[in-house]
Amino acid sequence: MPTYRAFEATGVHNLQLVERELTDPAPGQVRLRVEACGVCHTDVLAVEGWRGDPSRPVVPGHELVGVIDAVGAGVTAWQPGDRVGVGFLNGQCWECEPCRRGDFVNCTNQEQTGTTVDGGYAEVAYARASGLVRVPDGMSAIDAAPLLCAGLTSFSALQQGPTRAGALVAVQGIGGLGHLALQYARSLGYRVAAVARGKEKEAYARQLGAHEYIDSTATDPGTALGALGGASLIVATASSGASMNPLVRGLAPNGRLVVLGAAPDPLTVATPDLIFGTRSLVGSLTGSAIENEDNLAFTLAHGIRASIEVVPFTRAPEAYERMLSGEARFRVVLDAAA
Repeated sequence: MPTYRAFEATGVHNLQLVERELTDPAPGQVRLRVEACGVCHTDVLAVEGWRGDPSRPVVPGHELVGVIDAVGAGVTAWQPGDRVGVGFLNGQCWECEPCRRGDFVNCTNQEQTGTTVDGGYAEVAYARASGLVRVPDGMSAIDAAPLLCAGLTSFSALQQGPTRAGALVAVQGIGGLGHLALQYARSLGYRVAAVARGKEKEAYARQLGAHEYIDSTATDPGTALGALGGASLIVATASSGASMNPLVRGLAPNGRLVVLGAAPDPLTVATPDLIFGTRSLVGSLTGSAIENEDNLAFTLAHGIRASIEVVPFTRAPEAYERMLSGEARFRVVLDAAA
């Protein structure tokens, strides 16, 4: 039988290169030859055993781009040769209550690519047809990969609520999510404020599109945003609940704090800060497959790009360690052709 190479995660912090048999895609699925796959912090769910059964081998990676080479029974909208991406959500079921109401992100029967089903640290991957994202011409697989998760997550968060063009929008944290959120916010026509630790990050923040810069080590960010008139929207990307606590006070009336950074410590909010000003606090996961296509089209039209470090597929464990160290600037992508 023909085989392909893949990195399997088993147990805790154990990635092994294996040979797998090539199989036909199941009904409703496609098989694709992977060209590139982003390395995201969420990959810790698979590699560090933060899932239901860590002893069951799984291939990590949920920012994958490839070319379809086979389609399963019942797949009519896709064909071999189509260039597609697969994000964190592996495809909705169309049948559960959230799906019937059009809320595909919260489908209750949806697999998570690279965590509950195999992902893109491999030469071949499988996915539900309902989860496929068409990659536009003119965008390379390397550039598209991190946009399928980090890009979509940032893009979707900035559309959480009716924020008018020209309103103040703040992005907290200039990392894998934040450096993209700043570019999106500027391209969407907002007055953009970056909130980060240290004066040395200001020049880069302004290069990415920030009109204002707030050094959270030198001033209270909520007070500083209030002095600017208050933010209609704040996108919090830092993995620290404590760093988000002051931000609510920086919201304008009816403003919204959107939390993207998964933090080990709780976010503490004073209830008067929410009540007076009718402010709100929400979480945001990602977007649907068609919203991801919107994201890629917008990104291409506005020249938005992730800052990427490219690593050959065969060095996936090194790429994962690089991401885990926090030293990558800012997204690591596996190149299957290297």
